[in-house]
Amino acid sequence: MRLSHRRFTAPIAIAAIAGLTLAGCSGGPGSTTSDAGAKGDGVVTVYGTIADTEAKLLEQSWADWEKKNNIDIQYESSKEFEAQIAIRAQGGNAPDLAIFPQPGLMADLASRDFLKPAPKAVEDNVDKNWSEDWKAYGTVGDTFYGAPLMASVKGFIWYSPAKFKEWGVEVPTTWDELLAVTKTIQEKSGTAPWCAGFGSGDATGWPGTDWVEDLVLREAGPETYDKWVKNEIPFTDPAIKTAFDSLGQILQNPAYVNATFGDVRSINTTAFGDVATPIANGTCALTHQASFFDGFITDAGGKVGPDGDVWAFITPAAEAGGQAVTGGGEIVGAFSDDADTQKVQAYLSSADWANSRVSLGGVISANKGLDPASAKSPILQQAIKILQDPKTTFRFDASDLMPGSVGAGTFWKGMVNWINGTPTDEVLTSIEGGWPSK
Repeated sequence: MRLSHRRFTAPIAIAAIAGLTLAGCSGGPGSTTSDAGAKGDGVVTVYGTIADTEAKLLEQSWADWEKKNNIDIQYESSKEFEAQIAIRAQGGNAPDLAIFPQPGLMADLASRDFLKPAPKAVEDNVDKNWSEDWKAYGTVGDTFYGAPLMASVKGFIWYSPAKFKEWGVEVPTTWDELLAVTKTIQEKSGTAPWCAGFGSGDATGWPGTDWVEDLVLREAGPETYDKWVKNEIPFTDPAIKTAFDSLGQILQNPAYVNATFGDVRSINTTAFGDVATPIANGTCALTHQASFFDGFITDAGGKVGPDGDVWAFITPAAEAGGQAVTGGGEIVGAFSDDADTQKVQAYLSSADWANSRVSLGGVISANKGLDPASAKSPILQQAIKILQDPKTTFRFDASDLMPGSVGAGTFWKGMVNWINGTPTDEVLTSIEGGWPSK
């Protein structure tokens, strides 16, 4: 599945961080000894959440490099990564490298001296080919620890170009225009234009958080977004309520949702991936989902492209102009700094690796040295161009940056309650209650 890996594992991060806190109280931080400059044994272990087909593609992406450099990269995947990486670090059994799906968990381990600062070659690669925003996600205090790996662009709105032409509507450039397009489609088709699914097992609700994050960034701006992530402004702040109110104009309007599935409340019981079928066959006009949705639409029989069955545009801002997007990705952190580990870490931060992996399909990277043509999918090519555009304001998924008790806890649950009809003020208060005591 072409999906942010964090979505199925994040709740475990709560236990992971709690475990580290206890470890910090009972035995102090991790080892601060260094084997920098040591030759290594020709084997570098890598641990992460990337599994199944994507894990095979990951291993394929570095296979030729392994042979040329005589280093065996041994990858291990775990659905319990967030909990196990903390336990293994405390127990002295950490991998050489870890692929963190949450910058917050990486930062927690780094702050306790479990991780090694990134070598100069890695930092040079990041300074050359990544934005300052991306570098900041791998930085703790004044120390740079980890380079970004892959990325995703969120906030795409998927639609049928042929149907838009039939209805006489164009791709909107502002939020108000999006609402106007929605109204026109509803009037001309006589059906709800939007379909949405928040269902995702224990992670039900996360697609709603993506919507809210998009609107906070686009309506309130990056400074407010950053303060919100740090809880310098609470969920009960007017800026956050405004984002919920804007979203409610679509997702809480029974005339606008939930095409082919039911009423407003059916959003919670509809699996997020199931929405691909009505989008692909044209029985639903619009849905909001990240770049990975391309794979779901293809699997549902739809062709994705400007002239295909389905295409997508970025959720418009309050005003036409600037481009702001949210997204996700991984950060590679090191528990060892021998020569072999540093060499692998540098390769994974390079444009060479990014082009190798992206050419295999299904993923993208924000590495500026990546050739967009390496991506097979036109939507992924577009996502790469968005990430590489210096005019793009990028912010990491807010719920991935918040403590697990909020981002994967009260925020997800709050979205479900909101769709079920709980008043917005009550929902915002309950979400804010998930923040750990200072």
